[in-house]
Amino acid sequence: MKITITGSLGNISKPLAMQLIDAGHQVTIISSNAAKAANIEELGATPAIGLVTDVEFLTRAFTGADVVYTMVPPSLGVSNFRQYVGGIGKNYAEAIQRSGVTRVVNLSSIGAHLDSGTGPITGMHDVEIALNKLAHTAIKHLRTPFFYINFYGNIDMIKNLGILGSNYPGNARLIMVHPADIATAAAEEIQHGFTGKSVRYLVSDERPAAEIASVLGAAIDKPELQWVEFNDEQALNGMMQNGLSHEIAGNFVEMGAAIRSGNLWEDYDLNKPAVTGKRKLEAFALEFADRYKA
Repeated sequence: MKITITGSLGNISKPLAMQLIDAGHQVTIISSNAAKAANIEELGATPAIGLVTDVEFLTRAFTGADVVYTMVPPSLGVSNFRQYVGGIGKNYAEAIQRSGVTRVVNLSSIGAHLDSGTGPITGMHDVEIALNKLAHTAIKHLRTPFFYINFYGNIDMIKNLGILGSNYPGNARLIMVHPADIATAAAEEIQHGFTGKSVRYLVSDERPAAEIASVLGAAIDKPELQWVEFNDEQALNGMMQNGLSHEIAGNFVEMGAAIRSGNLWEDYDLNKPAVTGKRKLEAFALEFADRYKA
């Protein structure tokens, strides 16, 4: 098959591309960075260098593909995060329609069934709606939870404050996934085929926040590491002090509140997958320790 992948050589797109190339498929990888072209070619893929804000470019990159994998590249410098994410989704939808692509695997998020109250995930809700309007295209939304690798952003907190925390309590559930497990699931969906508009939830593990702190603490030789709950104002100010804009920090605070209330997991709890990812928290903790100690 001919497959076009967005996301450049990111934590999901690169291992996804490698799996598809190893399986004998022709893969095109979209990247905004021309310097990545040589690395893409080294994988055995064809680079398509351009911007996901450019519908004409996307249309050319999608044309001829049997399947397209879509994801919205993160951008922490935008003034309206929901508008940014939803706008990329509309660009994808227009390019898919113009190019005649009939199957799309879309990276989405747990909580995308909700149209408000989930911070950055509200944009994913808008992306799903835009893609689902494509009458002649089968869409598989991969709704993913909290990425393990997001904990890398807490390394300074652990080193400087000796704690791990957010604006939800230690007994709050965190449902987590490893990017490599997402890549494997995406490769399965791309190769096995699907019809209509459907959702697949992905999860590698789920634990209370306090237990996560304990497992990560043990891996970095800090068995005393505790989970600390901040109030929303403290969380907002802390993220802004670390360089995030009020817009982005506010989005993450709202998402934390949805974790605290449990609203984020409602639809997932009704549609839990029969198969989970292979990479459990203890395995990721070893990766976290390597990064922490580097």
